[in-house]
Amino acid sequence: MKWKLLFIPLILAAIAAMSGVVMWLWNAVMPGILSGAQSIDYWHAMGLLILCRILFGGFRGRHGHHHDGHSHRERWARWQAMTPEERAQFHKDRGIFCRPRTEEKPE
Repeated sequence: MKWKLLFIPLILAAIAAMSGVVMWLWNAVMPGILSGAQSIDYWHAMGLLILCRILFGGFRGRHGHHHDGHSHRERWARWQAMTPEERAQFHKDRGIFCRPRTEEKPE
């Protein structure tokens, strides 16, 4: 619990530092490239950073938030080791979102 509380100030410090970097890069590059671009202040840089996060979903790290600790290769090996009955039970337990494709047989 104590370690989790330590991460909150670290995350806030990282956001603050990244906002400063965005502000510096914007002010150093964009007004020289685009004639209509203006310099931005710190809060606009933070807003731009958050907007980019919302639109593009960055800052997830290498595997993203949906990584469950196993690589695709490990999951595939586990799937290959299942019997047909275990696979059917897996699909039954997962419901409608994880069903095998039914292939049309030509007549």
